[in-house]
Amino acid sequence: MTKQKHFHRYQKLLTYGACLGPFFVLFFMFQLAPIIWVVCNSFVYEGELTLDNYAEIFSSPFILQGFKNSLWLSLLSSIIGLAIALLAVNSIRRVNGRVRNAVIAFVNMSSNFSGVPLAFAFIIILGTNGAVTLILRQLGLIDDFELYGKWGLLAIYTYFQIPLAILLLYPAFDQLKDEFQEAAQLLGASTLQYVIKVALPLLTPAIIGTLVILIANAMGAYASVYALTAGNYNVITIRIAALVSGDIFLEPNLAAAISVLLMILMAFIVMLNYTLLNRSRYAKKQ
Repeated sequence: MTKQKHFHRYQKLLTYGACLGPFFVLFFMFQLAPIIWVVCNSFVYEGELTLDNYAEIFSSPFILQGFKNSLWLSLLSSIIGLAIALLAVNSIRRVNGRVRNAVIAFVNMSSNFSGVPLAFAFIIILGTNGAVTLILRQLGLIDDFELYGKWGLLAIYTYFQIPLAILLLYPAFDQLKDEFQEAAQLLGASTLQYVIKVALPLLTPAIIGTLVILIANAMGAYASVYALTAGNYNVITIRIAALVSGDIFLEPNLAAAISVLLMILMAFIVMLNYTLLNRSRYAKKQ
C-alpha cells in the first residue's frame, strides 16, 4: 500500500513537471538567459575579463547624465501621476456603477496608449505647430511650448503614468468604507484629519507599491522618448540603444554594464519598497 502511494505521488510529480516544463523552458530562455548574458558580457572589455566597462561608466559625465535625467523624469512623473491618480480614484469610487465602469474601461484602454502613437499625438497637440500651441499662441498666453525638451518629456511620462496608477490603486480603495469617514466625523475629525490619520495609513502599502511600479515603468521607457526627441535627449535607455545599434560606435559590452547598473538600481528601489512596507505593517501591529 505504501509503495502504491509513493508511485501515485511520483506519477503526480511527473505530470506536474511535464505540464510546467514548457513554462520553465520559456522562462529560462526569455528571462534568465538574457540576464545571464548581460551580466557576463558586462565584464568583457576587448576580449578580456575586466571592470573597465564599469570604470568607463563612472568616469563618463555623459552616461551619468543619462542616469540623472532618467531618475529625474521617473521620480517626478511618478509622484505627479500618483497624486493625480489618488484624486481620480477617490472621485471614481463616488459615482454610480455605470459611469464608474465606463471610466475604468476608458482608463484601461488609455493605459495601452503609449510609445510612438502617444508621442505623435503630443506632437499634433502640443508641438511647435500643434493645435493647442497655436491657439494659446494666438491668445498671447505662451510664446512657445518646449515639447521636445525635458518639460515635454515630463508631460508625456506623466500622461502614461496616470492610467497605470489608477488601475493599480483602484482595488486598494476597497479598504476605505464609508463608515470609516462617518465614524471619524462623529468623533469630531475633519476631512483632512480623516485623510491623514485613517485613509493614508490604510493605503500606504498600495501607494508605495504603485510608486515603485511607476518608477520602473518610467525608467524603462524608450519608444516615446525616441519618437519625440529622435534620441537627442540623454536618458539611459537611449544610451543603451545607441551603444547596441548605433551608426557610429557599437559597444554592446558597455551597454550590458549600463543595463546591469540599471537592474541594480531597480533592485535597490524594490528592496526599499519592501523595507517601507514591512515598517508600515509593523507599525500597524503596534
